[in-house]
Amino acid sequence: MSNELTSKPAAAISELLTRAAPLANDLGRVFAAAGHELALVGGPVRDALLGRPVSDLDFTTDAHPQRILEIVDGWADAVWTIGIEFGTIGLRKGDHQIEITTYRSESYDPKSRKPEVAYGTSLTEDLQRRDFAVNAMATRLPGHEFVDPYGGLADLRNKTIRTPGRPEDSFGDDPLRMLRAARFASQLGFTIDPAVTAAMTEMAGRIEIVSAERVRDELSKLLSGAYPRQGLALLVDTGLAAQVLPELPKLRLEIDEHHRHKDVYEHSLIVLEQAIAQEEDGPDLILRLAALLHDIGKPKTRSFVDGGRVTFHHHEVVGASMSKARLTALRYPKDVVADVSRLVELHLRFHGYGTGEWTDAAVRRYVRDAGPLLPRLHKLTRADCTTRNKRKAAALARTYDDLERRIARLEQEEELAKIRPELDGHEIQQILELAPGPAVGRAYKFLLDLRLDQGPIGKEAATKALREWWRDQG
Repeated sequence: MSNELTSKPAAAISELLTRAAPLANDLGRVFAAAGHELALVGGPVRDALLGRPVSDLDFTTDAHPQRILEIVDGWADAVWTIGIEFGTIGLRKGDHQIEITTYRSESYDPKSRKPEVAYGTSLTEDLQRRDFAVNAMATRLPGHEFVDPYGGLADLRNKTIRTPGRPEDSFGDDPLRMLRAARFASQLGFTIDPAVTAAMTEMAGRIEIVSAERVRDELSKLLSGAYPRQGLALLVDTGLAAQVLPELPKLRLEIDEHHRHKDVYEHSLIVLEQAIAQEEDGPDLILRLAALLHDIGKPKTRSFVDGGRVTFHHHEVVGASMSKARLTALRYPKDVVADVSRLVELHLRFHGYGTGEWTDAAVRRYVRDAGPLLPRLHKLTRADCTTRNKRKAAALARTYDDLERRIARLEQEEELAKIRPELDGHEIQQILELAPGPAVGRAYKFLLDLRLDQGPIGKEAATKALREWWRDQG
């Protein structure tokens, strides 16, 4: 963050409006001509002061939703009212998408998942109801007057997350703000004000009234931030994780002097960081979720054996099932649930490779089982090495390098990603004189296993093997 930038907030925001959205000034003039106030507010102002890219533009006004529709009629290229019950009108002007929200306050009934919205009359009151002081800054349009009644600029300089008023009041109005605090810790790397942390700890149970979809969205943004460890640690320390992602704090397994093993919680956070370090095109939510959850089956599978050792047999299978259940409960899309749980299930497979004892058939199956997740599985497997023994870590890296070389060779020779049986379903029906049905599916699976075990053998050999297999089936 540039101190020079934040020392001249009006100039920074004027630069944003001139560079990113000159239409904002035009919109401000339209509202002024109609006798109403308009201000750029929240995230765009904060990010402009931080020197961060600004994409979405959020405005607030004293005009009520129906009046907003009247004012922008003829100015906007398109308008949508999906958020009108919460005082928000969306519109498009050229390439820009804009949201305009009436000054408001909102609060949750203790038994309701939907907030009750009441319209306000002033910009200062509207800013007071916002989640954090760094998001409670605005600039009036079209005059570019900077408005910061709750010290958001100072908080940016101090890298602090603080609420405009009492945190207990803010979190009582919308408990999701407790997750947002952790999300901003992850995205900005800021420290949470002690009063905010205390309120989060005291009120963690209130998060239960928030819908799973809203919780999911905040968790995804937290995990996609630059400092996810910071946000996750805050969730665990305040007890919020026990409410929304209880598998995470349960990784803090008690370790006594006789049964030593890695701190699974700390290990999981390191794996997450090491997975992130391998990303190539920005945050990969599926990889990050898999890294965080890959060992959540360990608490359920922990057992003590002779000699003071601890085992976690089949924790990858149990963990895959737990990941699927948790992500489904959080309403993640089915493809995300399937991909993350599959990566958790496969994350230990490499350790059977030893020092390269796998046959080509085993390598083919590794590729086949991973499917399109193979690049992510490579990253997760490498990230899962957190040993401090440099010699051991180097040996594991060399072994995985060898496996990747073998995969590359076989892919070049056999196009592993496109492996299919050498006879298709129609050919199977002709050879075995079968009608479509389950028997054809079993025959197809037999031929696929044959292809994975032996590689390309040609249609003639495949036909002979199929006939022999069918004969053995009776």
